[in-house]
Amino acid sequence: MYRHLLVPIDDTDLSIETVSRAVEFARTLGARITFFHAQADYSAAISGDADVVRLTSPADYSYAYEGRARELLTKAESAARACGVPCASLSTIDDTPYRAILAAARSTHCDLVFMASHGRRSQLGMMLGSQTLKVVTHSEIPVLVSASAEPSRAVQAIGIIRDEHRSMAAVLHAWLHLLKRARVDGTQPDLGVMQAIVRYIRDFPQGLHHPKEQDYLFRKLRERTVSANAELDELERQHLRDHQLFNALAHLVEEYAHGASSLDEVEQAVANYARFMWEHMGREEGVILPAAQRFLKDEDWVEINAAFSGNNDPRFGGDTDAEYKRLFSRIVNLAHSPAEETPEH
Repeated sequence: MYRHLLVPIDDTDLSIETVSRAVEFARTLGARITFFHAQADYSAAISGDADVVRLTSPADYSYAYEGRARELLTKAESAARACGVPCASLSTIDDTPYRAILAAARSTHCDLVFMASHGRRSQLGMMLGSQTLKVVTHSEIPVLVSASAEPSRAVQAIGIIRDEHRSMAAVLHAWLHLLKRARVDGTQPDLGVMQAIVRYIRDFPQGLHHPKEQDYLFRKLRERTVSANAELDELERQHLRDHQLFNALAHLVEEYAHGASSLDEVEQAVANYARFMWEHMGREEGVILPAAQRFLKDEDWVEINAAFSGNNDPRFGGDTDAEYKRLFSRIVNLAHSPAEETPEH
């Protein structure tokens, strides 16, 4: 059976679901994954939006046309790591995605390409877009096309929740990577980056994500069934515990900045917090999301999807849009070599 999957991803909602399906497929097979992203060669353009952004705002260009690839790949790695699936990632600049996918499959010695399609339904009943069809017809190894359809409100909302979980996991992994690298190299970790991570966690997961879960997802589920109440009670207690653990961690980082705590103390606290959060997010995805899919009605998902779609996500919206884009990109780019890491959970 297949042992090494190549999973091409992009920045669409469909790709979020594809990653989830690929990870579950690999987990059942005991296979590993290489996530792959092919990015257009914006630097080769003589004119256009990319060129304008590059000239007027180099920092925004770095995020939109360079850092974005690492963000997508790091979040995909987080999804695999959460299920104990060994993974690596690869990106390239190529204006012909299907050729880049085939080249990546050869260079990484994958034995299956697992991908979705954005195309229309063919006479064969498959969703085959132009790039997917070309991969299927030119590939030297098997290609599995994951069935896709117009996402429902439930699928959209769950996709956003999973994506936000992966963002959080990516940030925590980046922090652990930063601390491990400093310890191995005998250097001091970048204090500015650690403070940026603290700021991101406070503003986004704690300031936006958890409240939306409780106010919309948890509330709606309580209205439809009592069977999940005990689990919801525990998750809400964990949200409170999260604030306590995080505030203590943030205080420890500030103590470290003033020489009042050691690198070992910070690394241990970050590891403990990461394990807590990974268990918490896994519990939500393993218990609450399936329960929500079972009990919630269409009108519930309309409200939930609207709430999460309207998140003032620091990466993409709000008055500090550009600043947070650069912040998130800077953080996740610290995890540039995840293949050398072992799964943390």
